[in-house]
Amino acid sequence: MKRILAAAAAVALLFWSVSAAAQEAKVIKSYEDFGEYRVIYSVFNSEFIKPEIAQRYRLVRAKDRAFVNISVVKKEGGAHGLPAEVSGSATNLIQQSRLLEFIEIREGDAAYYLAPLRFDDEENLNFTISVVLPNGDKEEVTFQRKLEKD
Repeated sequence: MKRILAAAAAVALLFWSVSAAAQEAKVIKSYEDFGEYRVIYSVFNSEFIKPEIAQRYRLVRAKDRAFVNISVVKKEGGAHGLPAEVSGSATNLIQQSRLLEFIEIREGDAAYYLAPLRFDDEENLNFTISVVLPNGDKEEVTFQRKLEKD
């Protein structure tokens, strides 16, 4: 009987600890809202881009390269990216800053912005992105990502 109670207590403790950890887990946010607009951001390894797309836009694919992707959409019914002005920087933990040079990618009516970035394995970077929205308002987005070579 003591073993059954001990096992039940262990299971209850396990469920409690998992529940507490889940409540403390941070959701990785990938957008910021500014009035009627949403700025969506991501950072991904350059090898995720198909070779033919990379060739078309002269994008370099390598294990130590990533792209910062920014798009601006309308919050209500925003199916495609809108034209905007985008600039920014990436700063590592020892405060070395790198300027991000965004290029505009047009796919039909959609516009989005990519900036190439070389990184070290398991490098933590803080991103500061300035965006001039279609209505002329200038906004800033900041976020952090840990980049790893796959």
